[in-house]
Amino acid sequence: MSYKESFLSYLQFEKRYSVHTILSYDCDLTQFFDFASKNEFGEIQDVSFKDVRKWIVFLMNEGNSSRTVNRKLSSLKSFFKFLLRETVIETNPMDRVVGPRQGKKIPGFVAEHAMQLLREVDFGEGFEGVRDRLVVEMFYQTGMRLSELMNLKMTSFDQKTSLVKVLGKRNKERIIPVSKSLEKLLDEYLEVKKMTFDDGGDFLFVTKKGVPVYEKLLYRIVTKHLSKITTLAKRSPHVLRHTFATHLLNNGAELNAVKELLGHSNLSATQIYTHTTFERLNKVYKQAHPRA
Repeated sequence: MSYKESFLSYLQFEKRYSVHTILSYDCDLTQFFDFASKNEFGEIQDVSFKDVRKWIVFLMNEGNSSRTVNRKLSSLKSFFKFLLRETVIETNPMDRVVGPRQGKKIPGFVAEHAMQLLREVDFGEGFEGVRDRLVVEMFYQTGMRLSELMNLKMTSFDQKTSLVKVLGKRNKERIIPVSKSLEKLLDEYLEVKKMTFDDGGDFLFVTKKGVPVYEKLLYRIVTKHLSKITTLAKRSPHVLRHTFATHLLNNGAELNAVKELLGHSNLSATQIYTHTTFERLNKVYKQAHPRA
């Protein structure tokens, strides 16, 4: 087993990372090893701080953003930290590595008045129409990640308590409240699903063939219907997650509460949404205050 395979196995069985996350690590490390081979870095024990710096320069020259480069460096840092722990290397070449600086990108979101228009949007008739409306509303009303919604089971909802149980990153479980309007859409969908399929399976959301939905389908559903209410360039499931967080904060929700609902492990990940609320407050101030 190679050092990379040992590391990926460690991420899977000890750290309990998701398949998607492990694939990202695998891709980043493969890129680095390809570059190391072409530039004759030698054995893994021979990799130096300067070698890593060469890789950073290469990535930037290839047009990668600072955010992308820093993510790849994070993968490399975890890998060399693992090698150090396993005594494969004696010194860590990543100790002196500093990634390129990056500005915080303020997430795009759909305006509240535009989301109100969603109620009037025609999602079509039959099973797919009912399903698609629930998908879009569930992204907006719960702030779930795409992978979380895709993996919801029939047993994920507790209709007695109006709560949904979500399995997030690193298999961390969290509970999200379900509104009355979302419960109504869910009941309608479950009824139509029952009428459409003899056996709808364990997964909540399925295709017209009765198999679990997949990422590209969910993207298509969200993009198609958001295009009817907003001119945002990016109309993805993650934009609805940003919209969920922004609307909560704009209407007085506490930052810590939003952090828990989003499933963030630390507050800094949630604080980026305060930029949008500060912009809104600044606009209101300039429009309303006589001295502004």
